[in-house]
Amino acid sequence: MTSFYAFAADVLVGIHVLYVLFVVAGQAAVLAGGLLGWEWIRNMKFRIIHLIAILIVAVQSAAGVLCPLTIWEYKLREMAGQYAEWDISFTGRLLRMIIYYDFPEWFFMVLHIGFALLVLWTLIRFPPKRKRA
Repeated sequence: MTSFYAFAADVLVGIHVLYVLFVVAGQAAVLAGGLLGWEWIRNMKFRIIHLIAILIVAVQSAAGVLCPLTIWEYKLREMAGQYAEWDISFTGRLLRMIIYYDFPEWFFMVLHIGFALLVLWTLIRFPPKRKRA
């Protein structure tokens, strides 16, 4: 059963990585698309979901709240008996290296809030368009 929890923790880290990629790559696409005239970046649903995704992170960071995905992963790792970094599978370590860094908490708060402000700015600079009925 412990291998199930370890696998579930690795899957959860993968989901966490996808969330981060959606926010970062989505913003890169909006910036590039805004400058290059790509119409698909003006999709209202995409832009609202993207904004909500980064606002969740920024608000949690400003409030000093640890990400629920991180908490859930830690609990799954404890249930798997993984207490040290070297107990984590190769895939889990690899995925964690993408999103976890050893910087002070204030650095991430500034990063998350700054990124949210960038998303808001691009929402104004390259506004989404509603589909015509």
